[in-house]
Amino acid sequence: MNASMNLPMPSAAGGLEGYVQAVNRIPVLTHEQELELATRFRQQNDLDAARQLVLSHLRVVVSVARGYTGYGLQQADLIQEGNIGLMKAVKRYDPERGVRLVSFALHWIRAEIHEFVIRNWRMVKIATTKSQRKLFFNLRSLKKGLEPLRPQQVSEIAQQLNVSEHDVVEMEARFSGHEISLDPLSSNDEDESYAPVQYLA
Repeated sequence: MNASMNLPMPSAAGGLEGYVQAVNRIPVLTHEQELELATRFRQQNDLDAARQLVLSHLRVVVSVARGYTGYGLQQADLIQEGNIGLMKAVKRYDPERGVRLVSFALHWIRAEIHEFVIRNWRMVKIATTKSQRKLFFNLRSLKKGLEPLRPQQVSEIAQQLNVSEHDVVEMEARFSGHEISLDPLSSNDEDESYAPVQYLA
């Protein structure tokens, strides 16, 4: 679907701000417009309708991608991955269920970006279990600031995410840039079939 849409592309080479400004100028669809376009695409495979649905939600992808700025990856790459998730959402969206596209698409956008982070950031690759990966994606939001966690905070986060206090301290150290040597991921890890969509809230 993306090959025929001719969508604007974010670029890390000085053009990202221009891209953001461009997508923010795209009008937001009313509920009635969204329903009409989604119905046209679903019933008639109208790619122009699908393109309008995608274009009007590109700003949502930018907003979601900004939440991953602390992982050392290019914003342009995160946005491109999120756009793939958005297109997948548009393809699967059923307007008759009464849910707005933005609510439906958030899951797909986040899932695609999560997959990209896991594939490309070394620190995630050494988070070997489901619990550790859940901790990885939640610790930043649970921390109230940049200062080190106090023992009580460590305990609270460990209980909330169902991980050990040692795991919380270890992951915080990695976020702070203090690398901790861990054994590489075992090929017979019991969590190897775990997919990022399983920890999306």
